[in-house]
Amino acid sequence: MLRTAARAAAIPAALAMAVLPGVPVAAAKNGDTHITSVGVTQTVDCNNGTLFVNGADNVITALGSCWAVTMQGSGNTVTADNVVNDITVYGWSQTALYKSGDPVVVDRGRELGMTNVINRIPA
Repeated sequence: MLRTAARAAAIPAALAMAVLPGVPVAAAKNGDTHITSVGVTQTVDCNNGTLFVNGADNVITALGSCWAVTMQGSGNTVTADNVVNDITVYGWSQTALYKSGDPVVVDRGRELGMTNVINRIPA
């Protein structure tokens, strides 16, 4: 009986780890940029990856093309040359500016009553 229970528990675990045909894979790639800090001013090259900014009062300039920009925290400012897929903002008093691209904008902070700025600006 114990063996049967162990096998029954192992089958769902094995299925969960299997890659199923037709299931989309994650878009993360080597070269994504993660900035976790407070009060830094930094210029980065997105290199077609995702820019993750987590913290407060950071000022980030993203050169080149970003697959996506994701921000968490408060008071961060990101200015990106190009954003391909999406800009997702959590938190409050965040500013995300982009010069080109047609990203999907997801403002989770605004959904919760917080004020964020996400705008396209001239190149």
